[in-house]
Amino acid sequence: MSSVMKDATSPQRAELFRYLDVEVEGTRVRATYELDGRSFSETVDFDGVNDLEAPGVRHVATLWALIAGLSYYKAGAARRIDVGPLAVGPAGENLLRAALREGLGEFSFRNDLPLDDVEIVGGSGVAAQRSELDPSRVLIPFGGGIDSVVSTESLHPDLDRALFVVSPASGRYAPLEATAALTGLRVLRATRHLDPQILSGDPSFFSGHVPVTAMVTLLAALVALASGRGGVVMSNEHSSSAPNLRWSGLDVNHQWSKSLAAEVAIADALCEGLGGDLVVASLLRSRSEVWIAQSFSQLPRYHHVFRSCNRAFRQNLDERAAGWCGECDKCVFTNLVLAPFLSRADLRSIFAHEPLSDPARERQLRVLVGVGAEAKPFECVGDPDESAAALHKVSEMDAWRDVPALVDIAREAVASRGFDQLLQPQGADRVPAHWLR
Repeated sequence: MSSVMKDATSPQRAELFRYLDVEVEGTRVRATYELDGRSFSETVDFDGVNDLEAPGVRHVATLWALIAGLSYYKAGAARRIDVGPLAVGPAGENLLRAALREGLGEFSFRNDLPLDDVEIVGGSGVAAQRSELDPSRVLIPFGGGIDSVVSTESLHPDLDRALFVVSPASGRYAPLEATAALTGLRVLRATRHLDPQILSGDPSFFSGHVPVTAMVTLLAALVALASGRGGVVMSNEHSSSAPNLRWSGLDVNHQWSKSLAAEVAIADALCEGLGGDLVVASLLRSRSEVWIAQSFSQLPRYHHVFRSCNRAFRQNLDERAAGWCGECDKCVFTNLVLAPFLSRADLRSIFAHEPLSDPARERQLRVLVGVGAEAKPFECVGDPDESAAALHKVSEMDAWRDVPALVDIAREAVASRGFDQLLQPQGADRVPAHWLR
């Protein structure tokens, strides 16, 4: 598969990206950067914590600034990165290198721009600071979709749970807020104020995907630390570690920042400055999307509120969809994995669309289940094996017999794991035993 080719009007690579400073004051963190002399800054305001004075907060803020800086680095894809005065140890540098190469893998692919030549210099050492954290108090980054709902409801009931929600400066996401409200849990918040320059559509900038979930994970770790919570419960499933394609010697994974490799790199970098006091792990790491869909199907109070359609989560308020679009890959995938567990009528009631019977969605369905030469979509969807197993199940159900395309595509789709196998644990995880029911 070839990437998108550049033309004569393509942006030019920069020479130097510099990390200038990380400021922690009150309930605000601010990071400043420079790209070939052009300055950028990003500010995050926190709500739900009294202050950010806890030991180790600056270390976590620095790690966040390293990864958040990639949103500005990518504008010029500079050949040299200077970490400057930031206190970054070997594990922190390893996290940055992984986020640069793998977290920006999709960006590199789409821009036909390998980043193997980037040099990283600067930075100083890190001394660990111990914090008094309560392991029975956890923070759950919450996105309003199936995964975070299942995590929230699957945790041991004796844990002191709170949600963590990140919103853009343009305003909170309505479906996320409605879903969070149904949990009845306290919500701690962060509001990101991106530098307006990066949102301007400047034609001299490169554009593309950045490892946002890694940024959210580190912001959650900061809030957990500031509020005395000993755990951050992520909701990243087993298949998030599966790459979309292989390109230029690199496994390109849209979901790299949800992968096990990213989870371990983040945990190591946190441990470098916190001494292992804060546990960050995904509760769903050993679970398939099929298992998650089954669990969600048993939580009916969320069915008409949750949203896993990206069009509801756009930065610009005017561009946000009020309901499920029924057209995007995430809508098709979410319908597919829920169809074995919910009636066809219930699915129509929830989504107000039926992508599985829509001829216009057949090509997308074929791609999702791995039929043909196209790679898995650059979306947060399950791997083709999971999708194929779900389609095989749906194609055998009487309720869907009037959609012959499902049977036809299922005949071509190959699943190396059976449907029932996907309802069992899929591999190792890093989940503490006291988080489990």
